[in-house]
Amino acid sequence: MSSTVRRLTALTVAGALLVAGCANRDQPSDQPPGDSVDATSEAFPVTVSAPGGEPVTIERRPARIVSLSASNTETLFAVGAGEQVVAVDDQSDYPADAPRTDLSGLTPNIEAISEYDPDLVVISDDAENLVQSLQAIDVPVLAVPAAQTLEDVYVGMEAIGKATGHADEAADLVERTRSELDKIVADTPKPATALTYYHELDTTLYSATSKTFIGQVYDLFGLTNIADAADVDAGGYPQLSNEAILQADPDLIFLADVQCCGQNAGTVAARPGWNTLKAVRNGNVVELDDDLASRWGPRVVDMARSVADAVTKAGEQN
Repeated sequence: MSSTVRRLTALTVAGALLVAGCANRDQPSDQPPGDSVDATSEAFPVTVSAPGGEPVTIERRPARIVSLSASNTETLFAVGAGEQVVAVDDQSDYPADAPRTDLSGLTPNIEAISEYDPDLVVISDDAENLVQSLQAIDVPVLAVPAAQTLEDVYVGMEAIGKATGHADEAADLVERTRSELDKIVADTPKPATALTYYHELDTTLYSATSKTFIGQVYDLFGLTNIADAADVDAGGYPQLSNEAILQADPDLIFLADVQCCGQNAGTVAARPGWNTLKAVRNGNVVELDDDLASRWGPRVVDMARSVADAVTKAGEQN
């Protein structure tokens, strides 16, 4: 597997795991402050599943969560389960108060995870047969795989909320996210002519098509993806050639390799021939936050705002 493909996996699957445990499962004091013991006990046991994941039955509300997924860490905190989180993986850098550790979601260590006494593990990818290993020690595992669609994002939020005793909060988060996205799109002026774009994952010119989660965000704004024609194997992440990009001459270039690879409007303009592209000439090379462009959590709204700003500016130039 090439380094680029591994990065795509990290970007879209986010090699992630969420783990929850309970130091004393029978004591009401394990419930985070502000939660009713009666209300939470009535919600369990629950059987939960997310798109692409296997159903799991959770007998008791988890009180110690270890998250090995950056996207799912963000969702855990967004649905109100942050006080139940005792450790997160080395990629989970948001929110700032998440208890970050050296745990890995890509190469999980069962012994290291077990030190946190989990009673629930929520994963996005069953790396190194983690599910089987944790089930062997009676730890339930909820799989919340990388979202392929926006609907997957919402279902994943609801699954995490239900699994952690925050079903109502998760429903509110889903409704709020839907509403904010709808408003952003509605408030963005529609260009007279449909705009084309290129979304860059790394400097070897891998991109994401309209079939991917991130592609669906762009679709909300009626943008045309120049990578779609190159997706011959329908995998969603084709590698484009320099010539193909120059020929397509996109109106917008979105860089999702700013932090990882040091890319910016200046480095793009310095590439052979790229200074002739409309996006470069018109100042429409958008430097995205790599995390916002790769995570399928509640901050998709922030990603959408970046796209809306770029569409508005480019539309005014047409």
